[in-house]
Amino acid sequence: MDSTRQQKVSRLLLKELADIFQKESVTMFGGALISVTIVRVAPDLSFAKVYISIFVPGGNTAAIFSLVQQHTKKIRSILASRIAKQLRIVPELVFAIDDSLDYIEHIDNLLHSK
Repeated sequence: MDSTRQQKVSRLLLKELADIFQKESVTMFGGALISVTIVRVAPDLSFAKVYISIFVPGGNTAAIFSLVQQHTKKIRSILASRIAKQLRIVPELVFAIDDSLDYIEHIDNLLHSK
């Protein structure tokens, strides 16, 4: 169960990271559509696991995910400049792919195949 502070920080990070990915996707990620689905923050607010969903017209999500991991420091510095007034310490960011939509599609296909 997350505390109220964790939930507030999580929502703040989700909003700001979504905006960063929207504005920087052309320069950093070749125009791929990256959406932030969930942000989980550690109780001491020093660590955040960010779940992202990637849509690429070509379908090479692994390459885009590796680009996201390569640009983690740059993303964190942009985030720091945006939330410097709200948070004293900017959490370490770890990105993970949110595959819940793939799982839902798989279950839906299983249910409709019968």
